[in-house]
Amino acid sequence: MDYLIQFIKAFFIFNVVMGFMFILTWMERKQSALMQDRIGANRADVLGFRLLGLFHPIADAIKLLTKEDFIPPGGNRLLHTLAPLIAMFFALISFAVIPFGGVYRFGDYSVSLQVLPINVGLLFVFATMSMGIYGFVLAGWASNNNYSLLGSVRASSQMISYEITMGATIIGLIMIYGTLSLQEMVLAQGELLWGWIPRWGILLQPLGFILFATAAMAETKRVPFDIPEGESEIIGYFVEYSGMKFGMFYATDFIETVLAAALITTLFFGGWQVPFLYSDGFHLPGNLGVSLSPVMVMGLQVGAFLIKLSFFCFLMMLIRWTLPRFRWDHLMRLGWTIMLPLSIINILVTALVILWIG
Repeated sequence: MDYLIQFIKAFFIFNVVMGFMFILTWMERKQSALMQDRIGANRADVLGFRLLGLFHPIADAIKLLTKEDFIPPGGNRLLHTLAPLIAMFFALISFAVIPFGGVYRFGDYSVSLQVLPINVGLLFVFATMSMGIYGFVLAGWASNNNYSLLGSVRASSQMISYEITMGATIIGLIMIYGTLSLQEMVLAQGELLWGWIPRWGILLQPLGFILFATAAMAETKRVPFDIPEGESEIIGYFVEYSGMKFGMFYATDFIETVLAAALITTLFFGGWQVPFLYSDGFHLPGNLGVSLSPVMVMGLQVGAFLIKLSFFCFLMMLIRWTLPRFRWDHLMRLGWTIMLPLSIINILVTALVILWIG
């Protein structure tokens, strides 16, 4: 029974992530079109129905599945094939520790809406995110192309630079909540300050939120941090990729966008928490309350997590179509001389405040 429940949770998370990836490929076109006063994708149809261009991602998938798989002469066939699989696998496996709900009791049985409930979930996420870079580096090297290699070097240097800042920004949260478990962090954010303000990370670590969100966007390799891909250039780690292999790299970018939004939601915006909502219903100030069944509580909390996740996916798309790409030296300067010192200052200030409060 336990294995079946674990499989159902993993299946649910996988479908939610892939569903978000599917929608983001459509939003990539429609949101940019609205911002640029265009119509956007609206041609692909089924029996005359276009559904605002929602069939375009399906048409893209069919096109990628039917295109020729090209491996350049002199390239390493095995590593060329493994690279997109490695990149996509580590992006997906990171969701195993993301709590999309709490722990709910149905009679004598309790269900935790987290695929892998470990007490070092934060370390797990950073470890898997760090392993993903091997897919991008191998893609550039195995293609036997100098432009591809240059793109993979860009990717590795950018991800190393911003992962340090990302790791430093969450130390303040670890000091405040005293845990590396993502589920326990979300539970701690459900507590109230002065009886009415939730202890969300955004309120306790505002600078940490700004730094973490910026570094997380850099990890997704999307505009304005898309130098490794160079969409308007001929430099990029997937220059020599076609067909579904290219599609996997393309999908990985959107999956990493969903992962970044999920981490921001979990660490800084209460995750699945809804203010004043507890396991038995709402408890409002003034001794007011509304009783709810466990199923309704679970639905509200899972829904809250998905709404927050959708908002931050939308926000990152908004930034993606608003800002231009950073120049390479500006990108490195931002990471090493501005964001990293600020993250260290944030740690020191957090420690002093904790000592002062006692």
